[in-house]
Amino acid sequence: MYARTTTITADPSRLDDGIADVRDNVMPAVGDMEGYTGLSMLCDRESGRCLVTTGWETEEAMSASRDRVTAMRQQAADRFGSRDTQVQEWEIAVLHRLHSATDESCARVMWSRTDPPAIDGILDAFRAGVVPRMDDIAGFCSLSLFIDRQSGYGSLTSVWADRAAMDASFDTISRMRDEFMAQFPVRVTEEAEFEVVLHSLRVPELV
Repeated sequence: MYARTTTITADPSRLDDGIADVRDNVMPAVGDMEGYTGLSMLCDRESGRCLVTTGWETEEAMSASRDRVTAMRQQAADRFGSRDTQVQEWEIAVLHRLHSATDESCARVMWSRTDPPAIDGILDAFRAGVVPRMDDIAGFCSLSLFIDRQSGYGSLTSVWADRAAMDASFDTISRMRDEFMAQFPVRVTEEAEFEVVLHSLRVPELV
């Protein structure tokens, strides 16, 4: 399973227009493409930063969609009043879903880097040592880990029932992160929190 994430830096005053465009125009258009497995959208209304992620069954399906989504991406950027747009393609290495996201859900995203030769060992340890512990944290909904095997770049997203649950999980997740990083060569480059404004990504369990 694969994913493409478009990061948009929007004019905060135009977020609702941009969200409507993604929901009403982008989602129906990509929904007709072969291998499409859904879309999610995360937004920080204060900064205007948005992450729009589409899922794909195969790398070939994701590649075949590139040219077709270019015009849609530009139209969406225009509706958002975007100052910057970046695209990253990923392998979906881990997906664990305890509960589905709702309109009240929020997400915490952690970006990281590691040495590419270390990825498989890190993934094995993450699946065995981190994923099972998430189910015990109140308000946890789902967790996804995207990787770029060539660069060693990764994106880990945890989705929570609501803002209160995400805030309450902060200390526990921070301890888990620090414990894991003490054992494996993973460097966190950034963390950010978002509202989940669209949640129709239909990726099966991958653990």
